[in-house]
Amino acid sequence: MAHIPDGVLSLPVLVAGGTLAAGGLALALRRLDDRALPKVAILAAAFFVASLIAIPIGPTSVHLLLAGLMGLVIGWATLPAVFVGLLLQTVMFGFGGLSTLGVNTVNIAGPGLVLGLALAPVLTRLSPARAGLLAALAGGLAAAGTGGLVALALVASSKSLAATAPIVLATYLPLVVGEAIVTGLAVSFLKRVRPETFAAAPAPLAAGVHP
Repeated sequence: MAHIPDGVLSLPVLVAGGTLAAGGLALALRRLDDRALPKVAILAAAFFVASLIAIPIGPTSVHLLLAGLMGLVIGWATLPAVFVGLLLQTVMFGFGGLSTLGVNTVNIAGPGLVLGLALAPVLTRLSPARAGLLAALAGGLAAAGTGGLVALALVASSKSLAATAPIVLATYLPLVVGEAIVTGLAVSFLKRVRPETFAAAPAPLAAGVHP
């Protein structure tokens, strides 16, 4: 239930989520390096496709988010990548909602972004195997963070929705495991074949200076 639909959340929660998302997107776009756009596009497309495949669990469903992987690979660009993916899913397939777009962006991208910013510098110094283990931890924690934020949004919106929060958290347990496995394997593979993926982004060229 990472894609919270329209008509579920209260107005204050929608405003708070929209404000956070707008501020984060503005900051992320200012930090976006044009040379990173291919990576951003690939991971945004992967998120778009993976999160359309929902697996029913009890009264709800879960799907891969890949937020931990995005945070480790593209950092701040995780926010616009998730935002664009969610917007297209809402318009094209009716997943989520337009009014909840800000909340959903924060819920999905936020944990992955925070973990990516904290752990990505460490990956550059680790072997592929150890990087994979650290990435697995990041992927699992990012999914757990999304589950916690979704539950928090429901509890903050209405007392009648508070009873669903434990159910939502329980349904995220298998997703935590799945995200950990996928993220760990992906990062370990990238460290073997494209270790420069996790290198620090080069400084922008000075105006008028060309390579």
